[in-house]
Amino acid sequence: MKKSFSFPIIFMIVITAFFTFILAFLNYSTADKIALNQEIELSKKILYIFDILPETNNPNEIVQMFQDRIESTPFGDHEIYSYKNEDGEVLGYAVPVNGPGLWGSVEGYIGISADYSTVLGLDFISHSETPGLGGRISEEDYKGQFRGLDLTGATDDNYIIYRPSPGGNVDAIAGATLTSKSVSKLINEDLASFLKEGGIR
Repeated sequence: MKKSFSFPIIFMIVITAFFTFILAFLNYSTADKIALNQEIELSKKILYIFDILPETNNPNEIVQMFQDRIESTPFGDHEIYSYKNEDGEVLGYAVPVNGPGLWGSVEGYIGISADYSTVLGLDFISHSETPGLGGRISEEDYKGQFRGLDLTGATDDNYIIYRPSPGGNVDAIAGATLTSKSVSKLINEDLASFLKEGGIR
């Protein structure tokens, strides 16, 4: 009776310890690769914002382009990325934008020209919006609207305005009104904060 009672407990302890060891080993052995993939993915998004992403999508070319043309500068809890030409002249900045979406936080970067007059591009690092609805903020049809937007005519810190409102410069996502509003709000607020603080000093 005593033996039959203790055996399943010992068995479960051994099995649990075994699988815990396996999971810990897999986590340790893949940690570097996961970190590298995350670094490459961020590099791709920053290069996309500045419209200089290599066409081949080769990880080595992406990393090389990022190292050659992009520099990072601490900005609060985030980084601002400076885009330079081959002569070292700064052409633009990727400014962090983040805030609540419909289902969770939305984090991304918006690129602006060195003179703070024009939006260069937009991409999102992470979000929890619904695929096919709010999740379409990651699609080219939405993000592509932000290239070349004029910032100089903005009033009351409204840089992103959805059509058909007066001064509208981009289209919201059909069927995802709340996500669209959240995105414009977080972009406008974080851009205003960056520009009011004088940008990169």
